[in-house]
Amino acid sequence: MYERFTDRARKALNLARQEAQRFNHQYIGTEHLLLGLVKEGSGVAANVLESFEVDLKKLRHEIEKLVQPGPDTVAVGSPPLTPRTKKVLDYALEEARSLGHGYIGTEHLLLGLLRETEGVAAQVLLNLNLKLEDVRERVLDHLEAGVQSTGGAEGGEKTKREGGSKTKTPALDAFGRDLTQLAKEGQLDPVIGREPEIERLVMVLSRRTKNNPVLLGEAGVGKTAIVEGLAQLIVKGDVPDLLRSRRIVVLDLALMVAGTKYRGQFEERIKAVMNEVRRAKNVILFIDELHTLVGAGGAEGAIDASNVMKPALSRGEI
Repeated sequence: MYERFTDRARKALNLARQEAQRFNHQYIGTEHLLLGLVKEGSGVAANVLESFEVDLKKLRHEIEKLVQPGPDTVAVGSPPLTPRTKKVLDYALEEARSLGHGYIGTEHLLLGLLRETEGVAAQVLLNLNLKLEDVRERVLDHLEAGVQSTGGAEGGEKTKREGGSKTKTPALDAFGRDLTQLAKEGQLDPVIGREPEIERLVMVLSRRTKNNPVLLGEAGVGKTAIVEGLAQLIVKGDVPDLLRSRRIVVLDLALMVAGTKYRGQFEERIKAVMNEVRRAKNVILFIDELHTLVGAGGAEGAIDASNVMKPALSRGEI
């Protein structure tokens, strides 16, 4: 994982290690990591915090008030990361992936600290009324505006995503496949003889509520092909005005469940996707193999995907 860190993210981690040693702590906690990000001072994370009118000096003093110095003992070697700090780094990697970034920068570490919710750093940030979704939006705004640290080849923060694309729906792009984009690129096969089914699909989607069509049929009869046919009609503009500017995105539930080690991670992912769909207002979600929705991500005591999506579906929000 560490080879993916930008120079500024590595510097923040080294500064976190120094902060732990300054307090005579035998561990690197989330509070030390936040102090490292603040002390680094010139990465995207520091810029984002300042854009929320957070005074970095005051933030540093607030953290130092909460952190008690350890006993005067001399430790040999580098202090280890606490389990919470390891969780923060895992979250940072997830955030980088969901944003389509091939690197882990200071902005991803900041998002990881907010997602962790229980450590000292998260409590300090939450007390400043910083919310994960707001910070994620601000990070995207900064990257799209070209906020970029100097340094270039020496290891400044990279701001372009893989492929150079910029998007307001990073989670949806990470866990979905855009059929309308594939239709534009001519990568979908033509659909012949399914005009009545596609017309019925358009009618259901055009309703104000109860607008969630389900395609039933034996394996191999062409259920997915009907949706691909609709995507091609949207690209041609051969649909009602209501559907003309829509994107059809295939949601990959298996990818959403993959890699969720901690309780609540799956719910976070699916809620992030749903929030993006609500905000975008032009996305039609297509879930292939719909029966997998029931029970997906539902470990013991957790909520499965169907229960998370049901209220929004019934109200016509998605």
